[in-house]
Amino acid sequence: MYTQFEMETHLDGKLKIAYLNQPAIMNALTKPLLKELKLFFDECSKDENVRCVGLSGKGRAFCSGQNLGEALKFDVNKDQNVISDIVIDYYNPMVKSIVECRKPVISLVNGAAVGAGAMLALICDFTLATKSAYFSQSFVNIGLMPDTAGTYYLPKLLGRQLASYLAFTGKKLGAEEAKNLGLIADVFEDEAFSEESMKVLAHIANLPTKAISITKKAFNESYTNTLDQQLSREAEFQQAAAKSFDFMEGVTAFLQKRKPEFKGN
Repeated sequence: MYTQFEMETHLDGKLKIAYLNQPAIMNALTKPLLKELKLFFDECSKDENVRCVGLSGKGRAFCSGQNLGEALKFDVNKDQNVISDIVIDYYNPMVKSIVECRKPVISLVNGAAVGAGAMLALICDFTLATKSAYFSQSFVNIGLMPDTAGTYYLPKLLGRQLASYLAFTGKKLGAEEAKNLGLIADVFEDEAFSEESMKVLAHIANLPTKAISITKKAFNESYTNTLDQQLSREAEFQQAAAKSFDFMEGVTAFLQKRKPEFKGN
């Protein structure tokens, strides 16, 4: 079905993981790959059986960002807007497919995450990384600015000072430092990463998916809402969550002193 990356399915379809798998070019992003990633996240969002989505890379890199060889195959006299066209037509739709996905999307960073590759990881709901992984806003090294929602999320994740420092310098952040700054969620030893990250994904895949989806939507709306607006939305969202099977199952299991069996709806 997908030709630009590998997909694995686990837990009877509840968990799907997309693996960028072009290690020779450090899993660089191309237009066909970006298009397929958008399709993948859209389909996971619609598939009621899917309850958690992962994104990782094969080889020594998570993703090295845009494939510059592809991006620069243009005639400057005829294609003056080629860069903005790639951003608008390929990157932006992919970003929105991750952010608006109704399922939790977790990036599993196995190595270098550079430029758009770093932002591909950081726009996910949270990021797990190997101890040897690193992140770099390397756009500045080729005379560009952060895209892939970098100018939107980095100041929110780190504050203006640190976001500016990283964007202006392109400094490499090791995984441990990135975690300490609140940029990513957790770090595991390289040799234990596959097992430990899979434990996290499996746990999430068995939680109340609707509640997680609503929480994700509420977090996204909080960026532009006032406090009063957000409090109002919390009341609406909480009522929606309370109508779910999983809410009744959670309460019933608590009262019966047993482990809940959530269905994701």
